[in-house]
Amino acid sequence: MGKKGKKKPRLLQGNEAIVEGALAAGCSFFAGYPITPASEISEILAYRLPQVGGTFIQMEDEIASIGAVIGASLAGAKSMTATSGPGFSLMQENLGFACVAEVPCVIVNVMRGGPSTGLPTNPSQGDVMQSRWGTHGDHPIIVLAPSSVHDSFEVTVKAFNFSERYRTPVIVLSDEVVAHTRETVMLPEPDEVEVLDRIKPTMPPEWYIPYEDTSRGVPPMGIFGDGYRYHVTGLIHDIRGFPTARADEIEPFMKRIHRKISQHFHDIQIVKHFLTEDAEVLVIAYGSVARSAKRAVLDAREMGVKAGLLQLVTLYPFPRTDVVEAIRNMRVVLVPEMNMGQISREVKRVNEGMSRVATLNRIDGGMITPQQIYEWLIKE
Repeated sequence: MGKKGKKKPRLLQGNEAIVEGALAAGCSFFAGYPITPASEISEILAYRLPQVGGTFIQMEDEIASIGAVIGASLAGAKSMTATSGPGFSLMQENLGFACVAEVPCVIVNVMRGGPSTGLPTNPSQGDVMQSRWGTHGDHPIIVLAPSSVHDSFEVTVKAFNFSERYRTPVIVLSDEVVAHTRETVMLPEPDEVEVLDRIKPTMPPEWYIPYEDTSRGVPPMGIFGDGYRYHVTGLIHDIRGFPTARADEIEPFMKRIHRKISQHFHDIQIVKHFLTEDAEVLVIAYGSVARSAKRAVLDAREMGVKAGLLQLVTLYPFPRTDVVEAIRNMRVVLVPEMNMGQISREVKRVNEGMSRVATLNRIDGGMITPQQIYEWLIKE
């Protein structure tokens, strides 16, 4: 705070804002392995976490990193890791373990070009479908995508809150452009940030049922250090955490872990509207491309094109209701992406013939510029 009680602006890059968001949300444990373009998150947390009484561990690889994050969360710490495409691929099995064991944690994936080692220093949005379907089996997941430095702060706080509230892994899907863009931002004071914590049991440890169904679908989470020792497994389990092959236990469990997300869509699904009220041409974008789209929409408006932008902050669960409402009366919808077309498939799936859906894709390691979107808009 300044002398007159005013907040001081800060010059931050996206990765730095993710660190600030994590600390504001109460993150106290980070385990990770350096990888471009996410390394700054590890580097900064390596000295920031000990300053607030937290723990930083550089692990031998990404598989061990997410394993440590899961273990720390079971012991009561708000936990996080950060990686990029190749590391995110290595985390998929343990991500599934966190889903089935209902362990809160946050995984930041700063996307770069792929497949495999791909383009380490270039932007991409090629991990969208992987973030939803990368780990095997029927599983719910929450995926959030920041588009600016300030978004990176807010989305990371949201990710921790969702993770704690719904006992689930949450993926922050950033990209190289967002991660390394520097902007002047005004971050809120700590007492201005909404911070949610997991619900803990109120009964004695001997009465605790770790996977009991509740009206919210989210059971209280006992902490091992508090005496609530219970069985944790990647197998489908009964309400006490022990493996089961009984159909009357398997089906209710699977339905519950999906219901705890689906019945709270109104809370989880976040979109931002920009000049959509009178729009005839709509751009649906996310991540750094949403920034380009916003500039393009403004420029198109100056040329008389009634363009608007629907920015997706929540990618999954896919915000179908908001998308359908936005595209219902549009002449045409454009979905620009730095991939071969991943979210565009979701838009086309829910469109059901209401509007024409077009795509604008870039896969050469370059970002989609405002000019590229603008040129498309004025032709329509």
